[in-house]
Amino acid sequence: MKSQLGFHSETPQVTSHLRLSRPKPRVNMTSCHSSARLHATDRRSFRSQARPRFGAVKLAIATLLAILSFSQPVLAASKIKIGALKLGSFSWLLDTIQHHGFDKAEGIDIDRVPLASTEATRVGLLSHSLDLIVTDWLWVSRERSSGANFTFSPFSGELGALMVPPNSVIKSLDDLKGKRLGVADGPLDKSWLMLVAYTLRVAFFDLRRETTPVFGAPPLLAEKAERGDIDAALEYWPYTARLEGKGFTQLIAMGDIPLELGAKGQVAMVGYAFSESWARSNDQAIKGFLRSAAKANQLLATSDEEWQRLRPLMQVENDVEFGALKKFYREGIPNRSNADNEADAKILYQFLRVLGGEELFGPATDLAPGTFWKGNTQ
Repeated sequence: MKSQLGFHSETPQVTSHLRLSRPKPRVNMTSCHSSARLHATDRRSFRSQARPRFGAVKLAIATLLAILSFSQPVLAASKIKIGALKLGSFSWLLDTIQHHGFDKAEGIDIDRVPLASTEATRVGLLSHSLDLIVTDWLWVSRERSSGANFTFSPFSGELGALMVPPNSVIKSLDDLKGKRLGVADGPLDKSWLMLVAYTLRVAFFDLRRETTPVFGAPPLLAEKAERGDIDAALEYWPYTARLEGKGFTQLIAMGDIPLELGAKGQVAMVGYAFSESWARSNDQAIKGFLRSAAKANQLLATSDEEWQRLRPLMQVENDVEFGALKKFYREGIPNRSNADNEADAKILYQFLRVLGGEELFGPATDLAPGTFWKGNTQ
């Protein structure tokens, strides 16, 4: 017969020839009682010896678990290598992020690389030695049209201004005719092309022909303007603020021109540029950076104390210059969606393309799809 465990067992058969009168074995009761007492004593002894052993095992297990819990690997922060002009406004933002630990709170580690020029930051991004820089969407669109996959997220809508010295005779656009006009950067600078487009639209003359443009680096132009070597200067906003500190005034605020050219609101011309494929592979890193930047901008928009902390980095000469830099930065903080910025960028693109031509825009006839980043910070 097969048992439940699968073994065969023989069941004894009761037969008639078994002797029913078989003598019963004698049992020594004294011996049984003694044996029972001995077994009971042994069990008590075993339990008393086992308790400390089990207790020691439990203690060892608890200790091991505690060690393991403290030795669990901690996920390393996602490192982002960022190129920034040493004295630029982007450096102020990065300093605010790192000083307050906004980057650490987002699980990112910013490796800041100070550079001397915008061109150097672009070269770093193109060579993949940098993950993120600040530049304009015109450059991003041109690179995308040439096969790159860079994309753009707004950083600032502030552009600068056309500045004239104290007691200048220049009071209107018409007064610029025949004057020496300093222009930051070069003949393909976005602010210069927008000013040319605006003048053609409202004053009906071409600044490129009716003035003597003097192109140069922003700090050099500021010095020329102070010495009186040029009659007016189209400067980026940090140098606009510095000239205000020396008594210069704005003839035209460049931030107003996009509205005159058909934009629905302030357009963020400058933003964070990064590789779209890098962003896909480092999703939490780019989102963490953008969240930390938003936190820093919120602080800079509301805290005068934070600006006092940054003041030594800004290298200002007086309170007027300091106040102007703070005002310009705050006015430039983006408050529109990427979609709204992109819609207006497409409008400006058409004006700028006519003036800048293929040298600035390449073969593309429209803003390259994907120029503005489609991701979010969630």
